[in-house]
Amino acid sequence: MRHWIAILAVLTACACSRTENTDIVLESSTFRLTIGQDATARSLVLKENGQEMLSKGDAIPLFTVTQERPFNNEVKLENPNTRTTYRANRVRREGDRLIAGFETAAYEAVIRIDEADGYITFELEDFICDHDRDYEGLRMDVPPVSEMRLLQLPVRERENFGDWLNAMWDGKAAVCVAGCDPYTEIWHTDARDGRIMTADLYSGIRLRGGRAAIIAAPGKEAFLDAMDRFEQDLNLPRGVQSRRSPLLNRSIYWVSDATPENIDRHIGYAKKAGMEMMLFYYTCFTKGHGYTRLGDYELRDEYTRGLDDIREMMDKLKAAGITPGFHTLQTHIGISSAYVTPVLDHRLGKKRVFTLKSALPASGEVSEIVVEENPVDAPMHDGCRVLGFGGEAFSYESFTTERPYTFKGVSRGHFGTVASGHPAGEVGGVLDISEFGAKTIYLDQNSDLQDEIADKIAAIYDCGFEFMYLDGSEGVAPPCGINVSLSQYRVIKKLATPPLFTEGAAKSHFGWHMQAGANAFDVFKPDVFEEMILKFPYAEAPRMQKNMTRVDFGWWRIFPETTPEMWDFAEEKAMEYNCPVTIQMNLGSIESNPRMDELFEVLHRWEDIRRQQGSCPQP
Repeated sequence: MRHWIAILAVLTACACSRTENTDIVLESSTFRLTIGQDATARSLVLKENGQEMLSKGDAIPLFTVTQERPFNNEVKLENPNTRTTYRANRVRREGDRLIAGFETAAYEAVIRIDEADGYITFELEDFICDHDRDYEGLRMDVPPVSEMRLLQLPVRERENFGDWLNAMWDGKAAVCVAGCDPYTEIWHTDARDGRIMTADLYSGIRLRGGRAAIIAAPGKEAFLDAMDRFEQDLNLPRGVQSRRSPLLNRSIYWVSDATPENIDRHIGYAKKAGMEMMLFYYTCFTKGHGYTRLGDYELRDEYTRGLDDIREMMDKLKAAGITPGFHTLQTHIGISSAYVTPVLDHRLGKKRVFTLKSALPASGEVSEIVVEENPVDAPMHDGCRVLGFGGEAFSYESFTTERPYTFKGVSRGHFGTVASGHPAGEVGGVLDISEFGAKTIYLDQNSDLQDEIADKIAAIYDCGFEFMYLDGSEGVAPPCGINVSLSQYRVIKKLATPPLFTEGAAKSHFGWHMQAGANAFDVFKPDVFEEMILKFPYAEAPRMQKNMTRVDFGWWRIFPETTPEMWDFAEEKAMEYNCPVTIQMNLGSIESNPRMDELFEVLHRWEDIRRQQGSCPQP
């Protein structure tokens, strides 16, 4: 009996040894990732302190692929024709590549890995697929992958989870699944004892060549050090460097009426408030108040020497010890801009695409437009019922949802566009009009118009600005997790000098590297000011701390009813998290408020405290 027990023990030991030998071990300078041959993540351990980062729930494969339907005759006949996800069920290592295979799917994914200093990157390099054998007779590009989950990492719960950064961390350990560029969508789902962090690639955006990374280190500062190396190595915006800037917690003097003639008055008021940062709304420099001229960025008549006048203004600010910033709306095109009237630019965004079934004449009234596609759920809000075909805009009142699909109550030449003929088969659609007053149209991120607008913004920014507010960043088409950050990045890349930091009206994962200041909130009126401070910035501040970021407790406007007590209350709440505020400081409101000296005194006192406090405290 003992003989068989001994043999069994030897066999068991050999089996365990064989299992361990088939595991794949990837190593960065800070952690060790073990992957089973079944493509599941077995362990992620920090080298310095032995902290295990992965949860112990169900086995989850690192990779999956998704097809819009099964392909190949037998597979198609065997399975329902619907969007289908196939799990990785095997993986092997060949040099610096992982080769992953999937359930049912007749191909393998080749994933290039880079084991670096504090992080490991994963890049979908290509697929291994035998067209002649597995797709015999089919005239198509293979494999038919519409989406790939490049990483799917189950991490155990810790004290802090940063939903924007996609990081789980505490004082001993931190781990993050991050995108290497704006084209990878990073997100997470809840699990029984933690979160499943994901990185998704999409066909038509970036499938082959798409990249993501695992970054892990023992605690917050070590993690930020690793993230900083990651940003430097991949030439990304320096989000860590921005977060460590002593200027990040300084409050901001926001202005929309500054000109070469009055800039000295604004500098004087900023000094009275003790404020070292001044943010210029685009209306200080460009024609058109409100949003309707956005996109033109034509300088106002006051700037007789053009950009040189702006450069001189910036020099004055810096001589006074004030850091200037530029506030713009990079995704918005005004309905009175040259991009809209008299001829619609083809690069304006469209919510829905439609094809003309019947030609439209070059002149005369048009009361109906017949299209091929069903308009069901097309926009019906006032100001948003606008079609664009060619260079002409048409408003409509209603539509039918049975053939012939018809837009009714049509009026041509909307936005002052010039009437022209439109042949049957011409493709147009419902313009993507902004929900903020219907005064702008969002541009198409798939076109070069964002780059063209970025060039105009950069020409002004490069006059001496050092930080930026990217307003209107929510104005993009899906997938928003990609296009929000992409719209911001396309501006940042045009700037001669990277900004110290940015804030923005919207944030998605890759924007973490740019938006060290997260966001500010819109103006709250005095009768609800304190209530809204608690409801919004005060509630967001701890959430942003979990993302290793601060929030801006502004914007605050100077109303006749504004009291020093209101601002004192809100400043105290902001300083619990060492966050700044932004104050809208236009000359009319400053010089008409009888208690302005008291308001300046409140701001100055709290700015002195910020200077003494230094960088943001740890949660």
